[in-house]
Parts: sequence; structure tokens; C-alpha cells
Amino acid sequence: MAKATFAAGCFWGVEAAFRQLKGVTSTTVGYIGGTLRDPTYHDVCTGRTGHAEAVQVEYDPSQVSYDDLLRVFWENHDPTTLNRQGPDVGTQYRSATFYHTPEQEAAAKASKDALAKSGRFKRPIVTEIQPAPEFWQAEDYHQQYLEKRGQTHCHLQSMLLSPDREGVGSWRRRFRLRTRFGLQTKCPPQPEKDEAGTG
Repeated sequence: MAKATFAAGCFWGVEAAFRQLKGVTSTTVGYIGGTLRDPTYHDVCTGRTGHAEAVQVEYDPSQVSYDDLLRVFWENHDPTTLNRQGPDVGTQYRSATFYHTPEQEAAAKASKDALAKSGRFKRPIVTEIQPAPEFWQAEDYHQQYLEKRGQTHCHLQSMLLSPDREGVGSWRRRFRLRTRFGLQTKCPPQPEKDEAGTG
């Protein structure tokens, strides 16, 4: 088995997207890239620890390639918004790939360059490509959060992530949708037991 780690905004929906891919054997959501050891969700929500919400993916390379994982990564967030995914703002929502091998580093850089040259996005891609530091597993209630609730998308993910005709989603339209349906736009207080706000 091989391991890959991605940060693409709220980790609930990102994890759900990877879990639908044949060849992915397990996923874990957590925190990566910060300075505090063993951070909690509350710690990360302060924006002072430097961590990103991330998904660590274990996969069988004989069934799914790292390039396949990269495609899911690019398709499930906007890599042109710095420290932001729609109304979710903060360094914990940054776009990043964390490589575990030189081959993953090369593939991630090639994939990013190809996407930048494709003309799909009008703005520059700001995704970070870094060696994977220590990954801290998130609290149990975050693990497979949507699957436990019989959901396959994070809130209105299918609408929030759908691109417009220029190839870049209208974040203003997405913000109105989330506001209309009462979706939170920042980390809430740490939930009790099995309840949470936004991921």
C-alpha cells in the first residue's frame, strides 16, 4: 500500500470524494503543516497553529495511481484561492499536496504545471507542494463524517464546486447559497460528543 496526503479546504467533503475511488483502502482526516504538536480542532480553528485540514489516503497502486488521486484533488476544490475555499477562510483551508516520495513530488509538480497551462483557471494556482511533515489524526467525530450521516457531499458541495463557463466557480454565488441555507462560514466552537459545525 502507498500513502498520499492532500489539503483542499474542509476535510469532510474531500475525504468523501477520495473514499469513492476504487483502490483507496482507507482515509483519515487530520491536521498537517503546523507548529503545535497534537493539535485539536479548536486549536486549528484559531488560525494560529499553521496547520491545514488534510486527508491522508492509503491506496493500492495496482488499482489506482497517484495521478488519479491528483485528479480527484484538483476536481474537488478551487486551487486559485489563497487560504480560502468559498466562504471558509483561514490558513487551515489552504490548498496543498504533501508528498511522501520523490515520485509523488514530481507527479504533483507536473500535474500542477499542466493544469496551469490548460487555461481552465484565469487566476494563478496557489497550491503548495511540500514534503509531508507529521500528520495528526483529527478527533473521532470528524472521521468519515459525511458517510456516517448517509451523505456523499459536504453541504451543497455539488453546487459549491461546480465550475462556471469560464472554468472557475463563482465564489460569490456559492457564498449566497451557503448563506441562504444557513451554512457556517468559519470554525464553530468545539462540538460536544458527536456533533460538529463545519469541517
